[in-house]
Amino acid sequence: MKLPVRKKSRKWFYLLSLVAIIFGAGAVLYFSQFIPSNDHEAPTFNGNVKPVFYKGAMLDKPAEGKEEGLKLPFATVKELLDPTMIYEEASESTIITTQDKVIRLRTSQLTGMLNEKPFNLKFPLEKVEGALYLPMEPLKQLYSFELRESKDTGAVILVKEGDSIEWAKTAVYTDKPTKTIPMRTGPTIKSPILVDVSQEEEVMIWSEEQEWYKVQLTNGYQGYMKKDHLQQEHRKEIIPEQQTPPPFVPVKPINGKINLTWEQVVTKTPDATKFVPMPGLNVVSPTWFHLEDGQGNLKNIADPAYVKWAHSQNIQVWGLFSNGFEPKRTTEALATYDKRMKMIKQLLSFAQLYSLQGINIDFENVNVKDKEELVQFVREMVPLMHEQGLVVSIDVTPKSTNENWSLFYDRKALIESVDYMMLMAYDEHWASSPVAGSVASLPWVESSLTRMMKEDRIPASKLILSIPFYTRIWTEETVDDKVKVSSRAVFMENPQKVIKEKKLTPVFKSDVGQNYVEYKEGNKLNKIWIEDEVSIKARMDLVKKYGLAGVASWRRGYETPQVWSLIDDALK
Repeated sequence: MKLPVRKKSRKWFYLLSLVAIIFGAGAVLYFSQFIPSNDHEAPTFNGNVKPVFYKGAMLDKPAEGKEEGLKLPFATVKELLDPTMIYEEASESTIITTQDKVIRLRTSQLTGMLNEKPFNLKFPLEKVEGALYLPMEPLKQLYSFELRESKDTGAVILVKEGDSIEWAKTAVYTDKPTKTIPMRTGPTIKSPILVDVSQEEEVMIWSEEQEWYKVQLTNGYQGYMKKDHLQQEHRKEIIPEQQTPPPFVPVKPINGKINLTWEQVVTKTPDATKFVPMPGLNVVSPTWFHLEDGQGNLKNIADPAYVKWAHSQNIQVWGLFSNGFEPKRTTEALATYDKRMKMIKQLLSFAQLYSLQGINIDFENVNVKDKEELVQFVREMVPLMHEQGLVVSIDVTPKSTNENWSLFYDRKALIESVDYMMLMAYDEHWASSPVAGSVASLPWVESSLTRMMKEDRIPASKLILSIPFYTRIWTEETVDDKVKVSSRAVFMENPQKVIKEKKLTPVFKSDVGQNYVEYKEGNKLNKIWIEDEVSIKARMDLVKKYGLAGVASWRRGYETPQVWSLIDDALK
C-alpha cells in the first residue's frame, strides 16, 4: 500500500528543518568564540588599600602613609633592599650597616644614630597590626631604589638599581580616536575587561603567553592585553646604578705585602728594644685587648713604649682584640647592639690613645649559635674603624665540622666587611690529638687555603696565610697494649738542639713537605715534624703561588733568627 505524497513530503520538511536548526546552532556556537566578551569587572588589589609591587608581583604587606611619609614593612625592606638589616627585639631597634655607615633607628622615636651621632627623622618607625614599618625617605640616602606611587590608586611600584622594565604603548587608531584597548583578567577574549585603556598609553610588560602580554599600568592595575593591541616598538628602561662612596683602602707597607707577627702578651709587654733584628717585618699585633665580661667591658694591657718602638722601625701596630676564648661570655657580649657598640667604642678609644693603625679580631671557641651575631658585630665595627683610618682584620681557622673551632665563622659574610682575613693554618694535629702528626703539613695548608678561596670566595688580595713558628715533640708509649700519645709545644730552635745533641739525621718527608726525625728514650718513641727554613719556604711559595696579601706568624720569639730574611726575600 503506498503512502500519500503529502505525508511523505511533510516528513522530509521536518527532517530538513531539524538539520537546519542543528547547523545553525553549531554555527552560532562556532562563531561566538570569536566574539570578544564585553563584560566588565572592577579592578581590585585583593583588599589592599596601598599595595606594593615589585617586578609585577604584589607583595604580601601593603605600604603605609604617602609621599615623603611613605613607609614599607621591615620584612619587605630586608628582603628586597638589605638582607643584612636586623631588628633587635629587646631594644626595639632597627640596625642598618653599609660600607661606611652604622644606623640605629628605634621604634616610635624621631632621633636616630648615624655612626653613633644623632640625627633627626621626619617620620618615626611604627608598628601597624604587629608589623614594623620603616620610613623610606631616610633610606633613600642609603640604598639605590625608587618608589613610584600612584596618586589615583595609592599603589606603589618599587624599582631598584639594575632592574630592567620593558615598556610598550597601546595601539593608535587614527580613524577611531575614541576606541579603547581592553585589559582583561586573563589571556582570552572571553575574560572580563578590567580597564578600558586609552590609546598610546604606556604599560609595563612582565610576561607573555602566546598572543598575549601580561601588563601593568602605572596606577598598579594588572591584566592581559593582546599583542596586536600594542605598538610593535617597545623600550627598555634600566634603572641606573647610583655612585657609591669609594671603598676604604688600608695603608699598605712600602713593599705592598703584609709581613705580620703576633706579640703574645700575658701580663706585661716585653722590652722591644732588646729584640733581635727582624728584617722585612712591617706589622705587629700585640695581644693587648680582651673581653672581660658579658657586659662588653674590655681589659687593656697596652704599652705605649712598644708602639713607640714599632713606629720608630716603620712598623704598623694592629692591636689584637680577643674574646678570651670564653663562649658564654662571648654570647652575652654579642647579644645586643648596646653591648657590641660598647666594645667598639672602647677599641676606638684605645686605637686613638695609643696611635694604632689597626685592630685584629681574634674570636675563638665561639658557640655556633652566635655565628650571625659575630658577623653583625664586625659589620657594625668596621665602618667606625674605617672612619678613623684603622685597618680591620680577623683571624679564622681552616674549615672543618667542629662547631666551636670552625663552623661559627661565616667567612663569606665576614670578608665583605674586613680588610684582611688571616687563615690560622696550624694545629692540624693539636696538643691533645689522639695521633701524632705535623702541626701544619704542606698539603693540609694548601688544601685549607684553596678550599676557603673557592667555597667562600675569599679574594687573594684580602687573604693572609698564618704560619707557625713552633712545632710539637710527640711521644708514643705503649701502656697496657695501647699506644699512649702525648705532646709538648716547642720553639723552632728546640728540634735543632735535639738533632745536634743526639746526632740525628733529618729525613725529608715529601708527603708532608717537612723534615722529620724520630728517636727513642727507653720504651718511648719521640717524633718531630720539624718547622725550619724548609717548611717556612714551602709556605712562602704558597703565598707567591696564590698571590696572597701576605703572611702572619704565631708568634714572635718562637722563631729562629734566619727565618726573617727568608720571609722578607720571598715577599720581595
